[in-house]
Amino acid sequence: MLNQFSRTELLLGKDAMERLAKSRVAIFGIGGVGGYAAEALARSGVGSFVLVDDDKICLTNLNRQIIATRKTIGLYKADVMKDRILEINPNADVEVRKCFYLPENANDFDFSQYSYVVDAVDTVTAKLEIIEQAQRCGVQVISCMGAGNKLDPTKFKVADLYETSICPLARVMRHECRKRGISALKVIYSTEKCVRPSDDAEISCRTHCICPPGTKRTCTERRDIPGSIAFVPSVAGLILAGEVIKDLGRRV
Repeated sequence: MLNQFSRTELLLGKDAMERLAKSRVAIFGIGGVGGYAAEALARSGVGSFVLVDDDKICLTNLNRQIIATRKTIGLYKADVMKDRILEINPNADVEVRKCFYLPENANDFDFSQYSYVVDAVDTVTAKLEIIEQAQRCGVQVISCMGAGNKLDPTKFKVADLYETSICPLARVMRHECRKRGISALKVIYSTEKCVRPSDDAEISCRTHCICPPGTKRTCTERRDIPGSIAFVPSVAGLILAGEVIKDLGRRV
């Protein structure tokens, strides 16, 4: 029967679409990368989601985040993404977890319930915990490396973490994963050298933070505030989603 996923089924086949509909994907980080990943997964027929993010949409998110509009400023990213997914597929099951994932609250998550885990957060501590928990439960995980301070979306590659180069975040992650005995990890990373962002104080979130009231982690508390643009994190998120769909769709 014709439905919103019929064009996708022409390429993937009925069996793959049924697997996607039964899959539960946990997405950690609903920002520039994670938002586009969630969007693509919803439009590809994934039937169940867990959206993990404690952040609210800010004016400065409008340049790159698919859920960010003037109307959504000040709302929780996970809530807005849930509404968007349900507008695409009303039959989807969407769980929202408005928190920042860290070792301190790791026990609140049962990774064994997930079919796939998407790591789209930007802190090393959170990334490592997500990866360790997923691999401990035998759940496939894909991790996005640095997408900030980049201008060339054609430089993204999918590889094992230990085959990456140039990306500063990947270098740190290789070191930390090696210490923890993580022998392999599927990642998306960029071979583009980081662009040095302007230090203009007039447009700095560090000195002119406009995070919505109630934001738990404001810009002024972050160690680094990278520059960003519409067409880099979006491409990373779409590539990431493509890998998830390929992996879930071909499972027996």
